[in-house]
Amino acid sequence: MRAITVDNPGSGYRLAVRELARPTPGPGELLVKVAAAGLNHADLHQARGGYPPPPGAPDTLGMEVSGWISEVGAGVTNWKPGDEVCALVPGGGYAEYCIASELCTLPVPNGVSLIEAAALPEVHFTVWTNLMDSARLRTGETVLIHGGASGIGTAAIQLLAARGHKVFATAGTVEKCEACRKLGASRAINYRAEDFVDAVKNETGGRGVDVILDMVGGDYIQRNMSAAAVWGRIVNIAYQNGAAATVNFAPMLMKRLALMATTLRSRTNEEKGAIRDALLREVWPLIDAGRIKPVVDSTFPLSEAQGAHARMVKSAHIGKILLTI
Repeated sequence: MRAITVDNPGSGYRLAVRELARPTPGPGELLVKVAAAGLNHADLHQARGGYPPPPGAPDTLGMEVSGWISEVGAGVTNWKPGDEVCALVPGGGYAEYCIASELCTLPVPNGVSLIEAAALPEVHFTVWTNLMDSARLRTGETVLIHGGASGIGTAAIQLLAARGHKVFATAGTVEKCEACRKLGASRAINYRAEDFVDAVKNETGGRGVDVILDMVGGDYIQRNMSAAAVWGRIVNIAYQNGAAATVNFAPMLMKRLALMATTLRSRTNEEKGAIRDALLREVWPLIDAGRIKPVVDSTFPLSEAQGAHARMVKSAHIGKILLTI
């Protein structure tokens, strides 16, 4: 099968198409003939040599796919060859065939094309487990989403708006802010033109927000504490501006804040399966009804994976970048 390999891992990495052996599904696994794969910042980090795959996962990049089931492993009863699916995988997505656990696999929702479905797994697994499981988001609470125009941001805004939450989002251009508003953000904050802490305080009468989902890190760690309400919860899922910062923790004490950080890729299939079940119950019906839609920025053929990575590095995209196989 054709697959992408990383030549010269590091800052000057190169992505190349190579012929690799087609994998064979084991017990509880599916072999997916890939239609499309989603890009994630973790793919860039792995290619640069800083984020190795979990033990047992393939070295091939790619953490989410859509496609058709080609084969099923022993013990699989809920899926059959030919079914159209999308799946969260620990690696191997940038290829013609990919192994997925049945516990991490979802049906393609109504009204979503097979290609678009590749934009769904990683963002919704991430949004759900961080906002609902970790931050324990409650009915009526307010949320600030950093990176509102990213794949995770566009999914989070739609889900929160559909569930009746007031959402604030940060983004770096006028175009991206407008996209956030169209998706359901009540206030989109251009972080290049205004201070998100001041904007949130002004919008909430000085109270702040209940939950913050942050992928920026750096100086945002301190500023998030200022933007949070009493008993607020802050969840970090990445540190694109750096994981090291000088922080005054007094606001955490005075406001009784909770500061959390989570990863998803290294969790067990059983842990991910519990998230998958929640998505099937709570989120997939909203997608079926058209209240949440995948936001696809652009698609690239597998042979142009390097160009797809270049677009992600520029941060000009709104929504997900996909590779089509």
